[in-house]
Amino acid sequence: MARSFALLKTAVFTAIVPGTVAGLIPWLLGRNDLEYQSFNSPLVRRLGHLSLVSGALLYCHTAFRFADEDGTPSPRDEPAELVTGGVYADTRNPMYIGVVLVVLGQAVRFRSALVLWWAVGCALGFQRRIVSYEEPNLAAKHGEAYAEYAARVPRWLPRVQRTDG
Repeated sequence: MARSFALLKTAVFTAIVPGTVAGLIPWLLGRNDLEYQSFNSPLVRRLGHLSLVSGALLYCHTAFRFADEDGTPSPRDEPAELVTGGVYADTRNPMYIGVVLVVLGQAVRFRSALVLWWAVGCALGFQRRIVSYEEPNLAAKHGEAYAEYAARVPRWLPRVQRTDG
């Protein structure tokens, strides 16, 4: 029952917050923007679709991981334990990466420079929120476990593992 409630809260949060950031706002911006032909090439269209789908899947995967831990993506209802498995072993912020990928895909979908700028603004806003709010709170809540995790796992882009061979 607890997991079902966590899934319900996650669905509500997702519809309201990422749904607004990655769905409603790009739609509002894109429907009134000029259509830029540079977004119309077959390669760019494929990359846009890939960005949108992979971002949505990444967000959903991370949101369900939180629900599995009886938490939600909401900072006010996060899991009690630090989530470090799955994609969280490669990057500390895959949920935000997923949202930005969806917005980038929306920019291509709407052929909109305004939506592209919205993606840049989202990425910058997420960076500021993470550095000024989330990381200090996680460090205070989880102490040494978070310090070790932060030292081991990069904030944004996964490290490329070199294989000597």
